[in-house]
Amino acid sequence: MRGLNKVTLIGNLGKDVEHQTLEGNITVAKFSLATSESYKDEKGQLHTSTEWHNIVLWRGLADLAIKYLAKGSTIYLEGKLKTRSYQDKMGGRRYVTEIIGESLILLDKPEQMKL
Repeated sequence: MRGLNKVTLIGNLGKDVEHQTLEGNITVAKFSLATSESYKDEKGQLHTSTEWHNIVLWRGLADLAIKYLAKGSTIYLEGKLKTRSYQDKMGGRRYVTEIIGESLILLDKPEQMKL
């Protein structure tokens, strides 16, 4: 049976887009995305919890993010989960789960966008 690895998020950038150009003129962009949920408890007090997601965009989507996104931008993102490992400075194995973006829609009004 085939699996499905699909993530859909609407959130706000937690920091400006970081980017680099790799060999072969391939652009990669990275940023954190915050998604929040709110609920009222039995006393009517509002509680909000925020999850942070590491986002990675490649090529054309990376170029779009670099050009139009900044800290606080609101986006709709579709992608897939990817976990990778690396060795830290102390020689220990570390794991990070990222969302590899496959589709991106800018939700800010034009006057709110980085131009």
